[in-house]
Amino acid sequence: MLTRLQESIHYRFTQVKLLETALTHSSHANEQGGDMEHNERLEFLGDAVLELSVSERLFAMFPHAREGHLTRMRAKLVSKPALAVLAKELNLDSYLLLGKGEESQGGRDRDSLLSDAFEAVLGAVFLDGGYAEALRVVTLLLESRWPDEPEGGRSKDYKSRLQELTQKRFKERPVYSLAGSKGPEHAKIFEVLLTLPDGRAVSAEGPSVKRAEQKAAGLALKQLDDSSDQ
Repeated sequence: MLTRLQESIHYRFTQVKLLETALTHSSHANEQGGDMEHNERLEFLGDAVLELSVSERLFAMFPHAREGHLTRMRAKLVSKPALAVLAKELNLDSYLLLGKGEESQGGRDRDSLLSDAFEAVLGAVFLDGGYAEALRVVTLLLESRWPDEPEGGRSKDYKSRLQELTQKRFKERPVYSLAGSKGPEHAKIFEVLLTLPDGRAVSAEGPSVKRAEQKAAGLALKQLDDSSDQ
């Protein structure tokens, strides 16, 4: 049960009942009567787990970023709208158990309800597998959302600049490929190989494929700038 959802969140529960509770809205539990558990307590716990996980990851990714910049980056990542979008990508809305009234009022599409459910799932992961597993899950689920630069920092969109330069100089674009990865799931390092249209290759590593590509593009730009000066 809930096998596909567990695959989507990159975690297999030992106690599947925790996941079931995380997907149970209070409106459903109230309609069922008795002592049926719902996800509000797990949401409370998951909110704290998410904030700590994101804080730890940003702290490691940006060792020179100021506290204010880290706070703003975290706020964007854990905002209700951002979590609701992530919940929809995981199809959490289709797994939720809602009361008839909540269902008829469009609760399945409500950002606050979806974000709460996402946090409840993280709370369930924490209780089932501990903080290290929760951190790993958060790191993987936010993979495409981690920022490349500290909030307020100078933008370094090397990929766009490199593409413009290679199109102008070679009439072709650079090619990026994933060369490999290493380290534990919650702190994986990715290696990207960038091949320029003239055949030269550059490799770079980073805590995400996106950041590794940016680093490789920056190195390639330097190579092209140096060669043009000769």
